Amino acid sequence: MAGESNQLFASVDALLEQAVPDALPAPAERKRLRESAGLSQDQVARALDVRRETVSGWEAGRAEPRAPKRAAYIRLLDGLATRFPTPTHDVPTSEAPHRPAPRQTPPPVPPAPAEAAPAATVPPRPPRTAPRSVPPATPAGEGRFTHGPLLVVDGDGRAYGLGGLVLDSPLGAGLAPLTQWVLDEAQLGAARLHRFGRDADPLVVITARAAEALGLPGELEDRRSLRLPDTHPVVRELLSAGWKLTRRGFGPWPRVYQSADGARRRCVQFAILPWGALDERTWKNAGQLPAPELARVLGTYATRVLTPRGSAAVTGLELMTALRPPTRAVKDPATGTWTSGPVPGSLTEPVDCAPPEAPDGHPLVAARYPRFHQRTPDEVLDEEAYQWSRPLTDAECLQPYVVGIDVNMAFAAAANRLTVGLSAPVHLHRPAFDPKTPGSWLVDLSHITFDERLPNPFTPTGERPAGPAWYATPTVAYAAELGHEVRPLEAYLREESGPYLDAWYTRLRDAYIATMADLGVAPGMPEDAFLTAMAEAADGDPVAAAVLSAIKATVKGGIGKLRERPHGGGWRPGEPWSALTRPTWRPDIRAAVIASARINMHRKMLKLATHTGQYPVAVLSDCAVYPSPGPSPLDFLPRPDGKPLPGTFRLGVSPGMVKHEGTQSTLWAESLHEEHGPDINLARHIKTGTVTHHDTGE
Repeated sequence: MAGESNQLFASVDALLEQAVPDALPAPAERKRLRESAGLSQDQVARALDVRRETVSGWEAGRAEPRAPKRAAYIRLLDGLATRFPTPTHDVPTSEAPHRPAPRQTPPPVPPAPAEAAPAATVPPRPPRTAPRSVPPATPAGEGRFTHGPLLVVDGDGRAYGLGGLVLDSPLGAGLAPLTQWVLDEAQLGAARLHRFGRDADPLVVITARAAEALGLPGELEDRRSLRLPDTHPVVRELLSAGWKLTRRGFGPWPRVYQSADGARRRCVQFAILPWGALDERTWKNAGQLPAPELARVLGTYATRVLTPRGSAAVTGLELMTALRPPTRAVKDPATGTWTSGPVPGSLTEPVDCAPPEAPDGHPLVAARYPRFHQRTPDEVLDEEAYQWSRPLTDAECLQPYVVGIDVNMAFAAAANRLTVGLSAPVHLHRPAFDPKTPGSWLVDLSHITFDERLPNPFTPTGERPAGPAWYATPTVAYAAELGHEVRPLEAYLREESGPYLDAWYTRLRDAYIATMADLGVAPGMPEDAFLTAMAEAADGDPVAAAVLSAIKATVKGGIGKLRERPHGGGWRPGEPWSALTRPTWRPDIRAAVIASARINMHRKMLKLATHTGQYPVAVLSDCAVYPSPGPSPLDFLPRPDGKPLPGTFRLGVSPGMVKHEGTQSTLWAESLHEEHGPDINLARHIKTGTVTHHDTGE
């Protein structure tokens, strides 16, 4: 009977495939459905037994699935469409800018009946100013987030959004009425990125002129806590109107909220520009742009990554949670009530780290060692990025140039397909090494040697280990990959594991590729054309440049935030700090990502040295400097048969590929060594050629 049923279903599937050959949604919708479910292209590819590149081609519209994969793909998309229906608003794009019309401030004279607002719109408030020129009216029924994820409010009360949107805000009435307007009338926010996640709160960016109009000071007097005192009139106005502030108070990124109204959050995220909300190291000069241009910068970032919720590090960490929410609603079969349950594959609760994974000052360290004790490699896990350099050999000094290459999105590429621990560590003595088990291992790798012209892969300094030390799984796995026997003495391992960062990587990779395309750099370009496009991109659209800088900072900051240290006054070594209560405080995951990035770097350098005899003279994180007969990376990177040597560095825009970082003369390199000593790291200065301070390697 079962066999007959299977045959019938197979026949029906075949018939459906013939009957609806064009049932696939548009390529952009295919991608939206997958991302809404929190699935990576790799997961879809494995389910359909195809390559990831195939799924990428389907989502980009470069190819269409064929039978029998087509029917299975349609079935998958139909199922996802049922769970994640098409959003009721369109995301504006550069090709077809979406200009939804805001609710206009009505003039003193009532409009003619034919021009009256539709019944579905919010009733107009009494006029505050004269009517302004705004885009045509938006059709009713476009959802709660008609006007996009954010607004930039300027001093005259105008609020600028995506696609040229201009709204008339109640800025002059004060911060409490402005907050109320944002939630009740502005139709701001963004749809959740995962079915069990939550919609993004609206972001309102306050310019310097708008801050002055609200009665906010030009700068915060309390430079330590970076917050307004609770006695400030603006704070008192908010609190008296029934609004609340988070524990961080009213600072550069204040969050204003009310108690939840049923299932809907009532929360507005503000960003106060004159207080340094947009760090120039992250956003370049975006904070100095006119309000409409700033709205374009932040709106593009919010659409491609996430609505900013603070610094790039904070947003990077929030993106992990948005794509992998910790909990979901679960129905208790015994009582029939709904309760909160864990989401498989997510970080669901705070867990203690292993003692060697704990940073200095952590309670575990204070309990084990006396104060001011300097832990040795067999007591602490030290997985950091490369900071290594060496003098040039006589033969290398004969080359006219030193050329730097930089790995695109190195930490993001390292996070891709990386299995990380999801549970608390389990302590084991003398376990057999398993490269598939994430954790920290105490093992002696000091017997493994390399050519002295290469950095050692097992230490951030590139020096050979002196004895047993703690390593993350990717580091020990590399030693085994090279054919060496590894015998761990001790380990802290995670029994539950998974590719927690896959969706995070995919989201940031797509954002990076799309933004590079805005700057004229696309995947698949010939190497010489890629180098030319990258050189021209440096003088490209400042808006795209700011978005690109923020995406890069989100990657590095998000990984760093996994081991957030205490900040602010009042903390003493040995005391817990607030970050330890987060499920996403995971120094072991940070260590695994950084170890994977460093190992990826060494694997390519070793392959290049083995096949060509070329060795780096300096490595700094994701940048390597090589002697070269010419000024271009093409002058020293091997290209047998006109193609890159497999397993080595490849020029291109995708994460994990490399770009040209900078070129200087060999004479420049030698002069730096003579002036600053052999420890000067050429990779730190290869881009500009200038040294503003002595390079200590820190």
